[in-house]
This record gives sequence, structure tokens and C-alpha cells, in this order.
Amino acid sequence: MKERDLESFESLSHQVLPNTSNSTHMIQMAMANSGSSAAAQAGQDQPDRSKWLLDCPEPPSPWHELKRQVKGSFLTKAKRFKSLQKQPLPKRILSILQAIFPIFGWCRNYKLTMFKNDLMAGLTLASLCIPQSIGYATLAKLDPQYGLYTSVVPPLIYALMGTSREIAIGPVAVVSLLISSMLQKLIDPETDPLGYKKLVLTTTFFAGIFQASFGLFRLGFLVDFLSHAAIVGFMGGAAIVIGLQQLKGLLGITNFTTNTDIVSVLRAVWRSCQQQWSPRTFILGCSFLSFILITRFIGKKYKKLFWLPAIAPLIAVVVSTLMVFLTKADEHGVKTVKHIKGGLNPISIHDLDFNTPHLGQIAKIGLIIAIVALTEAIAVGRSFAGIKGYRLDGNKEMVAIGFMNVLGSFTSCYAATGSFSRTAVNFAAGCETAMSNIVMAVTVFVALECLTRLLYYTPIAILASIILSALPGLININEAIHIWKVDKFDFLALIGAFFGVLFASVEIGLLVAVVISFAKIILISIRPGVETLGRMPGTDTFADSNQYPMTVKTPGVLIFRVKSALLCFANASSIEERIMGWVDEEEEEENTKSNGKRKILFVVFDMSNLINVDTSGITALVELNNKLIQIGVELVIVNPKWQVIHKLNQAKFVSRIGGKVYLTIGEALDACFGLKV
Repeated sequence: MKERDLESFESLSHQVLPNTSNSTHMIQMAMANSGSSAAAQAGQDQPDRSKWLLDCPEPPSPWHELKRQVKGSFLTKAKRFKSLQKQPLPKRILSILQAIFPIFGWCRNYKLTMFKNDLMAGLTLASLCIPQSIGYATLAKLDPQYGLYTSVVPPLIYALMGTSREIAIGPVAVVSLLISSMLQKLIDPETDPLGYKKLVLTTTFFAGIFQASFGLFRLGFLVDFLSHAAIVGFMGGAAIVIGLQQLKGLLGITNFTTNTDIVSVLRAVWRSCQQQWSPRTFILGCSFLSFILITRFIGKKYKKLFWLPAIAPLIAVVVSTLMVFLTKADEHGVKTVKHIKGGLNPISIHDLDFNTPHLGQIAKIGLIIAIVALTEAIAVGRSFAGIKGYRLDGNKEMVAIGFMNVLGSFTSCYAATGSFSRTAVNFAAGCETAMSNIVMAVTVFVALECLTRLLYYTPIAILASIILSALPGLININEAIHIWKVDKFDFLALIGAFFGVLFASVEIGLLVAVVISFAKIILISIRPGVETLGRMPGTDTFADSNQYPMTVKTPGVLIFRVKSALLCFANASSIEERIMGWVDEEEEEENTKSNGKRKILFVVFDMSNLINVDTSGITALVELNNKLIQIGVELVIVNPKWQVIHKLNQAKFVSRIGGKVYLTIGEALDACFGLKV
């Protein structure tokens, strides 16, 4: 039958295509490439299949879609409520408590062996947390006890409401840097420490409100505005800035700059080194920094000694405090922590200041801290949840972190989040549940009650060395190299965040990263890729000709596909221009090959990638169709999605192209060549 059809094509080819030489060869290639059994049969079967597209029901409007989602959400909750009503009262109360406080879920199956593991992990965690918390409080320009306060209440709240089993809650370096770098521009912590403390607590309150709102209203996508590449660059730049600021404590410098950019910090260090610095302090700090780094190397090499780098900071604090006390080094220029207020966290609701003239700026800073803290905590939690093989509920995590910061602001705590370094220690120590956070919090509370007086002689240089030892984990060079290899635009966002933090400020670095990320999205939307398609040999699959050079082109047909989900005002004109440019190129190429007698007959637009089109996109399609008609080329549409075909029908564009809408490219080629003959 195929031979008879081919003979009929040959007999009609000179009548239909009088200006085309070698028409028999072209038709043979078209038939071979389309893989049709018969052009006549295709002409009979194809209209019925096209009606599937043209006669589809009207898609739901955005309003109906929103109503469906809201209704679905309420129905789900209504079903849960009905199922709760059928349960006995004790089970009903327990189910409600489990939904709000996940601890009531896992504690039912809690065993003594699990507690032993959590106890070991919690004590190991506390030995690392106590010195780090004191150091991070000084980084945030707060008194040391506020770091310890932040390691008591927030971990307890998170253990009740959080869903991660491994994450270790407390103060972290990056958030501490954000607080000090942005709030000290409003109030100087040295001249007005009480006013500065009120700003910190109010900022923590706003951060918690934002975080809880993200979870309650399912706005977690806002956290994704900071891409992975931006976070890597931001963390690296922040680590270097934090490290440079610790030179103040490591060198025993009294007067230091409040700026965070690398130029100002290095200038301040250079001036101070020429005038005032303490060699004893420097030697003491560097010695214990080397000790901590060596123990970390040993812990990585010998996995069974994971506890050694965890307790190394505490050992450094104890030994250095004894050395200063016995040698009276504080009388010879070595600066110490001195008085640390002990006891349980004091209530600080009265310290929240909502009448300050800086309230708008505080809310903005709270939003920045909320996003950065959530990004770090959720990234850490998901990493270890993936290792353990369970799912982390992102919305519950946001609510838990938000409530722990709101309640923390009521109890003299500043913004807390999940720490990657302490979470890694918690995981290595064999934690089973969030009970390790409870053990850590109780241990820190005991230290606040009993051990704060013993820290009077702790050198400031030791706190600086502890912070410096934690910074290498924030600089991920391997990930930066990986991002460079995979996506150059993402690497640009990484570099923008890195140098923005390093040479300008923390907020400028974040802003640069977000702007570059948005610029990438906008650029992709404005200039999406457009690919020409050809048939894969021996198959009915059509693929990108550049990606697969072995694809076979169908003579007289240009098949293309847009690498974008939207055909809209931002990209419609550029797509139209590129298609017409390709048509002209194909015409010139075929004219060269056939002495000016062959041309493009059809342009096939594969719409399988498009999920929506706006009026500008439809206008561009109309203009494209008009231009193609002027040069004797017909436009064909393949596989439009529901919203797309509906809008094209409403705009009467389908009738403009003669109803040439098909399900597959192969069917389009069969039908079009059959109609042409």
C-alpha cells in the first residue's frame, strides 16, 4: 500500500510543487521520516484525533483553582476533625497534642537504650555548646551569658515542636554576625548596652514572628529566594569577616572598627599592631587554636574519637582559665571574660521595645535574620534527615523555629537556629531523638547555676580561637568548584554574595545574591532557548538537533520547540524573531543545495513545554503566522497544553491556521503532507 501511495505522490508532485526539482526524492524522504503507513489513511484518521485537543472542556479559571485548593485544605482538616470526634476523649487530646507537639509521638516508643545514646550525645553537645555560645554572644556584641541563655530555652521549645531528630539548636556565627553588623548601626553597643540589648530582643521577636508566619501560611517558598549558591557564597564571605573580627580578641586589641568589610578590618588591625597589641594574648590564643584544630584532624581520621574534637573547646577553656588564674596573666595584659551573670534566664518581655523610632528597620533586620536562620536550619535538618531516611516537615520546622525565637525573646535569648557543626557532632555522637537537645539545655542550665563564677579568668583570646576553629566548616570550596562546573550563572550569584559580604556589608552581600538570582530568572524568561528538532534514527521520537547530531531532518519542514513554560510579553517577540531567522536560514541553505528551487513548506511548533500563554504571546503567534503565509509557509501546532489550547481557541487563532493542531509531531507531518498533496 505504501508503494501505491508513493506512486500517487510522485504523479501529483509536479502539479502541486511545479517549482520544485527532485520532488520525488523530497516526498520519499518526508514519507520515510514521518513513518506513516499511508498518507490517505492519515488524512482519514487524523481529524478525529485532533478533535481530542480542539473539543476538550474548558479548563478551570484561576479563581476556581484557588477555591479548589482552599476547599481541599478545609476538607482535609474537616475529615481529620470528624475522625477526631469519633475517637475517645483521651485519644482525641493525644492526637491534637501530637499534631502540635511531635514529642508526644516519638516519646511513646522511647526506650532506655535510646536515652543512653541521647544522654551521651547531649553531654558531648553541651561540652561544645558552652564555649561556643559564650564566643557567639561576644560576636553579637552581647554579654557572654546571653549566649548561654540562648542554649537553654530555644532547644527545649524545639524539642517539643520540631521534627528533626539530629539538629542542634543554639546561637550560630552567621546570625550573630548579622545581628551585630546591622544593629550596631542603630545603637552603639558600647555606649548604650541596655538599648542595644532591647534592640536585639525586639529583632529576635520579629524574626520569630516572621518564621512562624512562613510555616503557618505555607510561605516557605520565600526562603528559596536565597539560592543554594548564594548561601554558599554568603557563608564563605561571612566566615572570613567573622575570622577577621576575631583578630581583636586574638591580638588583645582594645579599640577596633565597628565596620565589617575586609578593608576596614584590615586597616584597624594594621593600626593596632603598630601601637597596641598583646603578644602573650596572641601566643595563648594561637596555642589553643592549634590544639583545637589538631583534635579536629584526629577526630576526622579516627571516627571512634569523634568526642575528642567535641570536648576540645571545653578543655581549652578549662586549661587556659587555670593558666591565667595561676600565673595571674590578667595582670600582664591578657584580657579575660570576668563576670558572667549566672542563674536561670531572666524574663525579658518588658525589654521588647515597640516604641523605638527604629521599629521599621528592626522589622526589616528581623526578616533578613528569619530567612537566613531558616535557610540554614532547614538545610541542616534535611541533610541529616536524608541520611537517616525520614521526611522533615518544612512547615512544622518553620513554626517550631519561629515559636522558639518568640518565646526566646521573652526569656533573654537572641535569635537561635540549627548549627551545622554542632548537628554533625550530635549525629556522630549517636543521638536518637531530640532528647539530646533537652540534655544539652539542662547541662547548660546547670553550668549557668554553678559554673559561671569559674569562668571569670577565661581569656578572651580562647573564645576567639574557638570561633576561629568553627569557621573552616562555613567555607565550602569543593561546593563552589562544583557549582562552577555545573552552572556558571549560579557561580556568579555565589561570587556576588561572597565579595558583597567581604567588601561591603552583610546585607549588601545578601542583596547582591538575591538580585543576581532574580536576574538569572528574568534573563531566562526574556531569552529562552529555542531548539530545532529532528527524528531520532529508527524511532518516532523527535529531539534537539544540537544535542543529538544524528537526528534526521524532514525536508521542507522546520520543527522547533521553546525551552520555556511560558510564552508571554517578556519573550514572545524574541522567539518570533528567532523562528523567522531560522526560516530564512533554512531557505538559504535549501536554495543553495537545490539551485534555488526548494523551500520550507511547514513550520511545526511543538508546544509540549508550554503550560500557559498570554495575550502578547498570542499576538506574536498571529504575527508569526502572517509572516509565514506571506512567504508561502504554513504554521502547524503540536501538543498544546490545556490552558494554551483554550486561549488559542478563544482568540480564534486555531481557525487562522486552518485547525492544524495535532497530538504528535509524527501525526502532524503525516497529515500535512497528505493535505498538501
